[in-house]
Amino acid sequence: MSFFEAKEISKNFSGLMAVNGVSFQVHRGEIFGLIGPNGSGKTTILNLINHYYPLTAGDIFFKGNSIKGMKTHQICHLGIGRTFQVVKPLKRMTVLENVMASALCRVNTLGEARKMALEMLEFCNLQSERDKSAASLTIAGRKRLEITRALTTKPELLLLDETAAGLNPAELDEAIELIQKIRNRGVTIIIVEHIMKVIMTISDRIHAINYGQTIAEGPPEEVANNMEVIEAYLGEAYA
Repeated sequence: MSFFEAKEISKNFSGLMAVNGVSFQVHRGEIFGLIGPNGSGKTTILNLINHYYPLTAGDIFFKGNSIKGMKTHQICHLGIGRTFQVVKPLKRMTVLENVMASALCRVNTLGEARKMALEMLEFCNLQSERDKSAASLTIAGRKRLEITRALTTKPELLLLDETAAGLNPAELDEAIELIQKIRNRGVTIIIVEHIMKVIMTISDRIHAINYGQTIAEGPPEEVANNMEVIEAYLGEAYA
């Protein structure tokens, strides 16, 4: 039984096939990278996994059971967490309150939510920002808050959507360190990322897509040297 499997999944938007028969498996404990050009269907795949969009065809299995048709909050309760490419914190609330809001999907009291939120803020190195308005955070801070909120839902599988976008080199190193720390905590990760330093450094395997279809899958070095991937995404200079 595979930990996670997408089986021939497709998504059609009014005649536009954004994802077309993509299949892959993710093993428990690994970091699985999704790459491809802009508009290739990467974020759509994440949206299909947590049912932000319904599937047009295919099926998705988590720990051997189909999650097709389940509501987003039910999928979260099963143990699949999610960050978004466009980070939108609750701006009128503090950083701590933002994380507490996520914790309330797992606990029933504000006291329990506060305790869980403080633990996650410390784990993600955001404890010094806890009383600040979420709106006052830098891009890097907002990205880290997004990850913290997702982790507070206690996922076994975490979907990360371009968490390194907009970060400077030092912040990229910190992001890589945090993602590896999350995996060491026992969380399996599917990550969509454009920055090759990140995806090649942290991924155990990479799945490349173009025009909504699979073009390659394998270890980072193998995928990076695949001519179809180079032509579609990385460019000739990467060859």
